[in-house]
Amino acid sequence: MKFSVLVAILAEELEEPAIDAAKQAGAGGVTILGARGIGAEEKKTFFGLTYEGSQSVLIFVLERKLSLSVMKTMCERLDLKSHTKGVIFTVPLEHIAGIDIEQLTRFEERIRDDL
Repeated sequence: MKFSVLVAILAEELEEPAIDAAKQAGAGGVTILGARGIGAEEKKTFFGLTYEGSQSVLIFVLERKLSLSVMKTMCERLDLKSHTKGVIFTVPLEHIAGIDIEQLTRFEERIRDDL
């Protein structure tokens, strides 16, 4: 079986809508990390303090075929083409251990349905 890691780095306010979109597209579990980012543009300051904003990093391990579908759904629902509040990408996995057996079963069922 082939798997990919889908990574979404998003503005914190998009975290819940992104997870909902991913789950509706077939994703299972997600690992959520808090993050800060520094953009290319200078941020505005207020009384000498610069606010960069918080970000969330969402990490999904998905079947390779499913990862593209989840990514497209998230991009559409979050409207990432019209604003720069996040980036989503996939990375192929070569080796994996400890994946949930239910996820493997769902993958096998989808393959049978496609055949």
